Amino acid sequence: MTDIESPITQLDMDKAWDLLASQRLGRVAVQSDLGVDVFPVNYAVDGESLVFRTAQGTKLSGLKSYSQVTFEIDSWDEQTGYSVVAKGHASTLSDPDEIAQAQALNLRPWVPTVKTFFVRIQVTSISARKFAFGLEPVDVK
Repeated sequence: MTDIESPITQLDMDKAWDLLASQRLGRVAVQSDLGVDVFPVNYAVDGESLVFRTAQGTKLSGLKSYSQVTFEIDSWDEQTGYSVVAKGHASTLSDPDEIAQAQALNLRPWVPTVKTFFVRIQVTSISARKFAFGLEPVDVK
């Protein structure tokens, strides 16, 4: 049953990180000269950062020009859902120790493509909300 008074609940930072760690697919929004593009990526949580792999292309070009990104995941069932939004700065890893650490996360491309670049999003802010689904209340005016 939906609580009509509070169908949306703000979740704390620890819960937001737990939810991020529970998923493997998210979307990263990247600025480019032509606007904002959104890309699905498989990722891993590494401390208080997110890591994904990519290849040359629009996403990597945008990240090199505009490091500020927004990352989002969500999930739902019949009664509830949640959304997590993380904002931060993305950078392509070049240090051999950082690349080795990223390789240990066992990120593999989902499609048979070569993705030689590791990108780390250093999260600067994170928010999460839980939603209780239900019927739209009657607007009594």
